[in-house]
Amino acid sequence: MITSEICDLLGIRYPIFQGAMAWIADASLAGAVSNAGGLGIIAGGSAPASVIAEQIRLVRTLTDQPFGVNIMLKSPDAADLAELVTQERVPVVTTGAGNPAVYMKKWLEAGITVIPVVPSSAIAKMVQRLGAHAVVAEGGESGGHVGDLTTMALVPQVRDAVTIPVLAAGGIGDGRGMAAALMLGACGVQMGTRFLVAKECTVHQTYKDKILAAKDIDTMSTGKRLGHPVRALKTPFTRMFFEKEYDSTVSNEQLEQLGEGALRLAAKEGDEERGSFMAGQIAGLVHEEQTAAEIIHDVITEAEALLKGAPSWVA
Repeated sequence: MITSEICDLLGIRYPIFQGAMAWIADASLAGAVSNAGGLGIIAGGSAPASVIAEQIRLVRTLTDQPFGVNIMLKSPDAADLAELVTQERVPVVTTGAGNPAVYMKKWLEAGITVIPVVPSSAIAKMVQRLGAHAVVAEGGESGGHVGDLTTMALVPQVRDAVTIPVLAAGGIGDGRGMAAALMLGACGVQMGTRFLVAKECTVHQTYKDKILAAKDIDTMSTGKRLGHPVRALKTPFTRMFFEKEYDSTVSNEQLEQLGEGALRLAAKEGDEERGSFMAGQIAGLVHEEQTAAEIIHDVITEAEALLKGAPSWVA
């Protein structure tokens, strides 16, 4: 069985995190992943604290295993969510899209395990100095907000830069990806797109169907002009946004407004014209709906077989 230091740190069976997908990663999905031996994560996104409080209380009725909450630090509700997870003594907090420095002391004093998502070795070193217990090094192959570096380049450089555990994210959707990540120096992986089609995922069925139908070239990245690029499936919305991004008559404020609410429209309403169906480049590897437990079993089983067979490649 694949296990690592992150399993010991968190008290989980398998070194697999479920990605925090705003409007998608709720208590239903997080509870199923945690019950299956991974770390389920509730996405804070831009939701108000009252909504996330309900999800935290719900997940505790679904699982007695460790779970996490992700806080998107650029959200206007980040401060309220930071206080909420402290009051609720959430076992694990992951962060993204910003610097968690202002909240770290409070979380650490509350006994919370803090694991920021990082796009570079410099930021990894910074959060380690702040007291982070581990980091998730996320490459630009992932869905949603992305950085410039690929997972292949990023993970080993982060591994060399810090002494805390490093998990890999971005472009990982099966056992092959997990085995490769472990060989790059990661002690575990985070997957988002693969869990989008979990049976316990409550995202709109149209979203799932689009993931299942996707090919390797069916995602694109938009929003680089705004400083926070996003990867999503190619749809009328993303193509329109990409065109506007390179239109000098469209201001940054107008561009930001175009994207407001687009993910919710995709996740909750399945709106194919106005919705942003965020997904990673591994969407073309996702072929069937499965339970969270089946997904984790398949990934772990395939990765184990590959790693055990590695000597056959060496003379």
